[in-house]
Amino acid sequence: MKSLLIAALVAVTPLPPLQPELLHAAIADLEHPVATSAQLRVAGPAGRWYGAEGLADGRREVRPDDRFRIGSVTKVFVATVALQLVAERRLSLETKVRHYFPDVPESLDAVTVGQLLNHTSGIPNEVGYPDLSTPEKVLAHRYDRWTPQQLRDLIPESGPKFPPGTRQEYRGINYLLATMIVEKITGRDLAREVEERVTRPLGLTKTYVPQRNETTIRGAHVHGYLDVSGQRVDVSDFNSSRAHGEGDMVSTTGDLTRFIDALFGGRLLPEPLLEKMFTLPEVSMVDGTPARYGTGLQTFTVNGVEVWGKTGEWYGYNAGMFSTRDRQRRIAYSFTPAVRDASQQEMTLRIANAVTSGAAQEVGEVMRTQQGVSWRHHDAPV
Repeated sequence: MKSLLIAALVAVTPLPPLQPELLHAAIADLEHPVATSAQLRVAGPAGRWYGAEGLADGRREVRPDDRFRIGSVTKVFVATVALQLVAERRLSLETKVRHYFPDVPESLDAVTVGQLLNHTSGIPNEVGYPDLSTPEKVLAHRYDRWTPQQLRDLIPESGPKFPPGTRQEYRGINYLLATMIVEKITGRDLAREVEERVTRPLGLTKTYVPQRNETTIRGAHVHGYLDVSGQRVDVSDFNSSRAHGEGDMVSTTGDLTRFIDALFGGRLLPEPLLEKMFTLPEVSMVDGTPARYGTGLQTFTVNGVEVWGKTGEWYGYNAGMFSTRDRQRRIAYSFTPAVRDASQQEMTLRIANAVTSGAAQEVGEVMRTQQGVSWRHHDAPV
């Protein structure tokens, strides 16, 4: 009954029919950007399609149930769990972060839990990360193990970058702190909470939060690579503890489309709290553009079609999960770029156009007409 009510409240988005040739073309070019594989899944009543290109590990073709690192798509799972705790009256979005962690710098006393979740906290840039500016340096630190406390201790004593709640800046540290709050309230780690609250009830058997000492991806998976000093290096094996709660999860395209279907359909959150995920704060981004992040979700419009979801990156991986609010068209994609630079947007822009357009367009035309639209989040490294 609840999901039917929500569906009735959400206007149906007019969608063009899927164009298989355009969908295939979006992922077929593995030279722009340089990538070893790509896959795209479109689900929902407005049309279904799945395709893959390249090789999963240098030998075999990509399979639909291959896992991959989802980067910051993790944040949607964290926001969902946090809002479930709000529904249970165990957490309030208005509570100050220092209520849970008094050792957070006193200059950040005004920051609330809700401001973490919608990226309006103003928390200053962390100080003390290792230099990861080159692929060689990334490899030197790929097995570094971080505890949440060590990550929290990187927040400097300087004041906020802007008064909390007055601007929006996408920052991974917000979700590290939100995750730590979830773990403090429940007395259990994020992996357990996500499993019991989300993945197990929904049957998402390929999705999980890695343990903090876990470096390999469980089961069959797509390998990610980096070009390092002229050599292509497999970086699938990686300690992702530095991205705890902000970018460390693993999933598949099938699990992601099922997750966003259940989330938007009201199976995981009561309607008032679900609506917070679609509510943009009435502030500007730090660059002066309109806010584009709700609680856990980001939004943009391509070819007149508004979608909500999340992008994610990790070394050797780029992923995304999006849907129209009415769930008529749900999208999950993954590709494995060997170079971490702006060229990744060529793939994401092709995908964005392919899943929303009724007619094929040249990628150059797409990039001209969709200026300012990006499926990336600009918060390295995840």
